[in-house]
Amino acid sequence: MKILVLNSGSSSLKYQVIDTDTEEMLVKGYYERIGQPNAFLTHKVKGEKHKFEHPVKNHEKAIQFVMERLTSEAYGIFKSLDELDAIGHRVVHGGEKFKKSVLITDEVIQGIKDNAVLAPLHNPAAILGIEACQKVIPGKPMVAVFDTAFHQTISKDKYVYPIPYEYYEKYGIRKYGFHGTSHQYVANRVAELLEKDIKDLKIVNCHLGQGASICAIKNGESVETSMGLTPLGGIPMGTRSGDLDPSVVTYIMKKENLDANEMENILNKESGVYGISNVSIDFRDIEAEALAGGKHARIALDVYHYSIAGYIAKCAVAMGGIDVLTFTAGVGEKSPYSRGEICKRLNCLGVEIKGKLNNVKGEEVEISAPESKVKVFIIPTNEELMIARETEKVINA
Repeated sequence: MKILVLNSGSSSLKYQVIDTDTEEMLVKGYYERIGQPNAFLTHKVKGEKHKFEHPVKNHEKAIQFVMERLTSEAYGIFKSLDELDAIGHRVVHGGEKFKKSVLITDEVIQGIKDNAVLAPLHNPAAILGIEACQKVIPGKPMVAVFDTAFHQTISKDKYVYPIPYEYYEKYGIRKYGFHGTSHQYVANRVAELLEKDIKDLKIVNCHLGQGASICAIKNGESVETSMGLTPLGGIPMGTRSGDLDPSVVTYIMKKENLDANEMENILNKESGVYGISNVSIDFRDIEAEALAGGKHARIALDVYHYSIAGYIAKCAVAMGGIDVLTFTAGVGEKSPYSRGEICKRLNCLGVEIKGKLNNVKGEEVEISAPESKVKVFIIPTNEELMIARETEKVINA
């Protein structure tokens, strides 16, 4: 089955076409600055990258241009779009309504819109992509794959917040968790590498990028995760604060005379390791500054590493132990320094990594020392492949 995987942003569109029979990625691309006069598409096929400076006013026109590329003789993989079997859409927030991937219908679209209040930056963008596909490629079966769905197995004692219960009943305020497709892919992949049944493993996966979350996976199911109601919660990230004493928020708002939107902007875009270091939103820059003696950069990374190690320990408690620790996403895959600092703080749990093995970037490899009680792996994530697998499963069902 040939499946188009779409990840729609408010002014962007990422895509891949994956052949699920071979799990080969046939083509990938990224449309940036949609709606702006300097919009452009980067399209990679057969090992060659092509750039098209082509302004489009909306997602419908962007998808139409992409479809023309996919069926062109010079840049395409299809003679016609009849060869495309289905479309899988990444949707960030499914709330409590969507506990698994679903075939997209008018009712599903309305459900995604209803959950937009919980993900105002992401769900409306997903709707743009879905509705554009309905117009440009009518009749193609489409599937919504939710970042939150994998975490719907978390028990109530771990997702209900200690605030008046009526807010959960009235507004659905609870922990949801995100990066579900990444956590699911990595857990299944490490089980394959260990040649073990995933149901026999207790795995903690660290998805560490600009956005970051930790997930405890027991018996192949999510039982605890760091992100909460929104992708702002959990460990500190590039520019996001992660968890705080709630009074920090109200105190700053009163002192600085800020409204809710202004405070939310600070927590999402001016905090995290960037907020402490005041160096960059790029972890590589912060790491370089810290290693060169930068005081605030060092503090930022110490806070970051301590928080991650603490959440890994919390995940171990949630599962009653830990067999495997995995690192994925930009920082997780490419920062030997951060992996080393995090694992050093986990020696008390029997985590030991070998320095020479850890000195790699972006490779699928085990880095645990022979004496380690916990297996430690780097597993490059592949969310698009996971979305394609989920799409195929729903279509076949």
